[in-house]
Amino acid sequence: MRTHPLRRLVAGAFCASFAASIVTAQPARKVFIIQTNAAGDNSHVIDPTTNKVVATIEGTEVPHGVAAAPDGRRVYITNESKREVEVVDPSTWTIVKSIPLSGRPNNLFVSKDSRKVYAGIAQAPGAVDVIDATTMTNVKTVKVDGAVHNVYVTPDGKYAVSGSVATGVISVIDTATDEVAWSLTMSSGIRPMIFDTNADGSTRNIYVQLSDYHGIAVVDFATRKEVKRWELPAIPGQEKELEGLQGAPAHGFAITPDQKVLLATSKWYGAMYAYSMPDYRLLGTVLVGSHPEWITLTPDGSRAYLGVAGEDETVAVDVKSLKVVARIPVGFVPKRIGTLVMAAR
Repeated sequence: MRTHPLRRLVAGAFCASFAASIVTAQPARKVFIIQTNAAGDNSHVIDPTTNKVVATIEGTEVPHGVAAAPDGRRVYITNESKREVEVVDPSTWTIVKSIPLSGRPNNLFVSKDSRKVYAGIAQAPGAVDVIDATTMTNVKTVKVDGAVHNVYVTPDGKYAVSGSVATGVISVIDTATDEVAWSLTMSSGIRPMIFDTNADGSTRNIYVQLSDYHGIAVVDFATRKEVKRWELPAIPGQEKELEGLQGAPAHGFAITPDQKVLLATSKWYGAMYAYSMPDYRLLGTVLVGSHPEWITLTPDGSRAYLGVAGEDETVAVDVKSLKVVARIPVGFVPKRIGTLVMAAR
């Protein structure tokens, strides 16, 4: 019996923090971890089977966000200095198109069907630009309340969710119409976010990290209300006074594909915390280095990769044992990080 060729693979989660969303894929795939360097002009490509840098994406001064298309055929990187989205061909790791934006960008995300890219505009008054991935053109600017730091697409693909540091507003955009469906104002600026799902695949909660808060807030997606929040605890022997804490002390998220483990970074303690789901019981912590930022996962969820900005490293952590398994030198101030599952060729 003939085996049909593999046509499509689903890309990994981006985190932010993805931050990370859930990935499913079929055999014979090729996985890469892509690390942007916030104080440089390039991004590093890591092979997670060897934990070695295998390529460098050049030509993006002040790269901010990175996102892979779920079909595995393109990588998108926001270029703050030129106010563009750079389109990268992962077969050559070169930029094949630069798409102008309506203002200076921060993070971005790709729609579930790989047909659109949502770029958060960090320049006031704030917006989310919608890029047609087929024509590689900027087709719409969606106005939201406040300059956008991060934007994500929910696991079911029905909504793009942006957050503003300036106003503390979460804006939920219907991807069918690319119009704001609803919004919610939180207690402080919106930093990384991530989602879990109900049994039918719909969005259950938004998990939110906030400015000036060393912890996690939970927003019920259906009721559009915050239902829980908790602080990340002090690490024994390294207790620090948190009074006067400013900025983004917790700034990275991931949820494993089985939705059993929630991971969050703490820049305050240089650590990654692991919580069981759905009871949010602390499973443990692992020290990773100074100023850990976003987290991404391998497709099976067994390993987490973190951009550790203060060490100029990408750090790989075994999720089950919460042990560091590799420290990979990259560029200057690595922050945003993502997972690409290559399309079959």
